[in-house]
Amino acid sequence: MMFDSAAATAAAAAPRVQKTPQLSATALNVAKQPLRRGYSPIVVAGTVRLVEIALVALVGFAVYLAYVVPSEGFAWRYVGAVAGIALMAMFAFQAADIYQIQAFRGHEKQYMRLASAWSVVFLIAISMSFFAKAGDQFSRAWLGGFYVLGLCTLIGFRRALFLLVRRWTREGRLDRRTVVVGADKNGESLISSLAAQRDSDVCVIGVFDDRGEARSPLNREGAQKLGTVDDLVEFARHTRVDLVIFSLPISAEARILQMLKKLWVLPVDIRLSAHTNKLRFRPRSYSYIGNVPVIDIFDKPIADWDVVMKWLFDKVVGALALLCVAPFMALVALAIKLDSKGPVLFKQRRYGFNNELIEVYKFRSMYVEATDATAHRLVSKNDPRVTRVGRFIRKTSLDELPQLFNVVFAGNLSLVGPRPHAVHAKAENRIYDEAVDGYFARHRVKPGITGWAQINGWRGETDSQEKIQRRVEHDLYYIENWSILFDVYILARTPFALLNLESAY
Repeated sequence: MMFDSAAATAAAAAPRVQKTPQLSATALNVAKQPLRRGYSPIVVAGTVRLVEIALVALVGFAVYLAYVVPSEGFAWRYVGAVAGIALMAMFAFQAADIYQIQAFRGHEKQYMRLASAWSVVFLIAISMSFFAKAGDQFSRAWLGGFYVLGLCTLIGFRRALFLLVRRWTREGRLDRRTVVVGADKNGESLISSLAAQRDSDVCVIGVFDDRGEARSPLNREGAQKLGTVDDLVEFARHTRVDLVIFSLPISAEARILQMLKKLWVLPVDIRLSAHTNKLRFRPRSYSYIGNVPVIDIFDKPIADWDVVMKWLFDKVVGALALLCVAPFMALVALAIKLDSKGPVLFKQRRYGFNNELIEVYKFRSMYVEATDATAHRLVSKNDPRVTRVGRFIRKTSLDELPQLFNVVFAGNLSLVGPRPHAVHAKAENRIYDEAVDGYFARHRVKPGITGWAQINGWRGETDSQEKIQRRVEHDLYYIENWSILFDVYILARTPFALLNLESAY
């Protein structure tokens, strides 16, 4: 398909990011609106599954412990029966289609489907025990109590879930904040189609178009035109944007590619609307937003359950690592204090996820009067600004250990990811985003203490354009191929990579 090659072309030939454009007053007003943290509907639905499995098992064991154990004692067959009913319930509720955000919003039929699916589970359980000639091995009172209390508990949970989801909906936490590119009749038709979707989570917050006002009016179906595609890149740095939909016809390939080269650096899903196109592909070529067919161009690199898994990995492994290295950190802190006057730690502003400015902790390796918090001048070999202890901790990367505080407590760093660079860092007297095309695409994920580039030898001084170019290439490879196992592999390789002291000083 032509858009497979289009995506590859956009990724490979991303243009240099322009200096920050000035957003219009309208765009700034939209960007400054109060915004709560969003929740992934996929993660919410998955969490509900886990909670309901736990509730079913809890009710089953509670009835068993209260009624059966005092008279019959403990029997493992009841444990197996409770676990089997809990699992069957999950599959039955999935078949009844009540693990959707729309169902959680409280439609009455979800309760009927829930009761029907729950009843089917017990009919299956009774039938299985009958054909296995094991019916007399289970208490009928336990089975009846399990059924009634389980149903009441599930309905009560669903009611509480309805109240919670209703509140999240009012707060916009479950919305997919969407931007439409194209302010013509196609854009108007797309916005109308999205607005007509029942129980849709798509919230169109604005329209962007490079064409003049004569060809792209300011308002389309209540969605204001907020600027050009260049403005969209800056707009997405100011507020959360989850989805970008192109309303342009597939025939406008050159124009779409030009825009993709600007937008692929953003951590968003990018789709091409196909609802007005006369050219039709095979059905499996499309995905759908409600009933609106779209063609997938780019996906957010780490989303839904991947975000949860990476967060858990960072917190658990990061906390364990912090406990293990705490004695070494205390010794390094003491050495720094004895070697030169000044604080043990210093903070440096760096680019984080989606170009957000973050403060990263490091052990101080320079004399206080020479400390360069903005990295206007990179550290070079035999740099007189570096202390005696500083040279050692920089070569061994011990100065990076305090960044575990960023991982475990601040949450603005990951254990593994593209290394965060200081805001004014340069290669050959050029700021990194000027030296490397598509540089900011590495900020589509949270930065890390170590990364794919570092274990492949691209650590230390970046005094040439080639060095920063190779770093970015490795960072982009990591982003496109991320997995928890990949993170584990990089962490395992990191100690061996630190043995290479050639370019670290």
